Amino acid sequence: MAGFADLNLPQGPDKKALQSLLEAAAHLGYSAVALNHVIDFKEKKQEIVKPVSPSELFPSLPIVQGTSKRIKVLTRLTLVVSDPSHCNLLRSTSANIRLYDIIAVFPKTEKLFHIACTTLDVDLVCINVTEKLPFYFRRPPVNMAIDRGIYFELLYTPAIKDSTMRRYTISNAISLMQICKGKNIVISSGAERPCPACSHSCQPVREVHARVQPSLFCFSL
Repeated sequence: MAGFADLNLPQGPDKKALQSLLEAAAHLGYSAVALNHVIDFKEKKQEIVKPVSPSELFPSLPIVQGTSKRIKVLTRLTLVVSDPSHCNLLRSTSANIRLYDIIAVFPKTEKLFHIACTTLDVDLVCINVTEKLPFYFRRPPVNMAIDRGIYFELLYTPAIKDSTMRRYTISNAISLMQICKGKNIVISSGAERPCPACSHSCQPVREVHARVQPSLFCFSL
């Protein structure tokens, strides 16, 4: 039986908060999550380190609601690229990169979006949902990405938190959906912490069940 998966839980320094997120996801029936290690070259020069083993962070993983299985935890690396030179790491033979289960890239310009879709060896291309895109999606690179087995990721948490970002999320998602025809879309949370009012849930994860299906309907219009 298929289950829910959230491929974007930011891997911050607060292990307790991350544990709470895992418990929330398992409580709501998520069968798998990915801990996302983000490298933004614009902030400072950073090196790609080995992913932290989930067993080092969590001695015991929570049981998925309604099953007898423990939640599966994957490792993910996301590179935020604003210059073509930033892509060189993905073209390198770095052993550390290949240790991650999922490789994602967040391109900041149209040129970098085209490079990500057509040449980079990645699993996900992240789409900005917090502001108006500085470029239009074009069919050739999007279709090439789909043919190469690459998926496009949209986050829903910004749309829940802020009405302005909700408009950008819907607008950018519709623009993408019109080009890709609904193919190869991944919707993730990007949730950073659990809801303080509830020890067994987190607001972004809780609300996805109520909002993600209507959102998908809206995106497909």
